Amino acid sequence: MPDFAAYIRQLRQKQRLSLRDVAQKTGISYSYLAQIEHGRRNPPGPDFMKRLAPVYQVTLRDLLRAAGYLEESTSSTLSDEQEVEMAFNYVMNDPRYQSGTRMSGELTTDVKRFIVEMYEKATGKKLLPESHS
Repeated sequence: MPDFAAYIRQLRQKQRLSLRDVAQKTGISYSYLAQIEHGRRNPPGPDFMKRLAPVYQVTLRDLLRAAGYLEESTSSTLSDEQEVEMAFNYVMNDPRYQSGTRMSGELTTDVKRFIVEMYEKATGKKLLPESHS
């Protein structure tokens, strides 16, 4: 998927990271990342995307959409809980953000939404669509 390869390379370059930097930050091998960027491998699965998103400072949804895993219209069919869950996973995987990420036990959707909203305020990054309430 050459479009994804160019997209992921552009994201990395925008962050001024080398492939080795990304490999170190994500635990994904340098050679695998290089193959993806050169279009020799299909886009990685969602588990790897979760690790790449915070390093490239994009949402998991953006990566999944660019890889062809999500259709443009899919975002409008996600439930509020799914939107919060995706945003929460992004926050939890951002190595630069630690506030509210050391909680244990089952978290409700409202608690996850609160953590995401605090992240949005702290970083200026919008992860959730406008409130559905």
